[in-house]
Amino acid sequence: MDTDFLLIRRMRQGDEDAFDAFVRKYYEEILRYCRYHCIDPEYAEDLAQETFLKFFEGFSEYRHVGKAKNFLYTVAGNLCRNFHKKRKDVPMEGKSLEARAKPAPDSLKTALDRAVIGEALFRLPEEFREMIILYYFQEMKISEAAKVLGIGVPLAKYRLREAKVRLKSLLE
Repeated sequence: MDTDFLLIRRMRQGDEDAFDAFVRKYYEEILRYCRYHCIDPEYAEDLAQETFLKFFEGFSEYRHVGKAKNFLYTVAGNLCRNFHKKRKDVPMEGKSLEARAKPAPDSLKTALDRAVIGEALFRLPEEFREMIILYYFQEMKISEAAKVLGIGVPLAKYRLREAKVRLKSLLE
């Protein structure tokens, strides 16, 4: 039997340990996902926590069909998109990102590579960026990513293929 189904059943019965187990099971994955969408680690943590808050706020209406993880990714994706919409409206104040980042000398190359890839990812259209993040960074199968995004597998394959082409041209 599905472990999520059992956890959800225990949560519906008011078992506090089940709530803790559910959060522990998915928190790191959702946090990592949020970090790919948000450069600031504090905001990423806030978004991950808010994902679980939103899940539990609507828990009484939640129907377990498939994977709870897919639903969490959907909630996290919506929160990340909303974060970026709000962020575009607010002018940046204080130090720039470059001024705040002080990588260790031995990790400078790695940091530069990550920065270049991150910048290229953010230049991709959202639907392509999501496929790259889910497939490569979250290590989902194409079919799982398609379910999270609410699209068919053929479209997910197309988006992944197109995203790779566009990312390659941006990195060159």
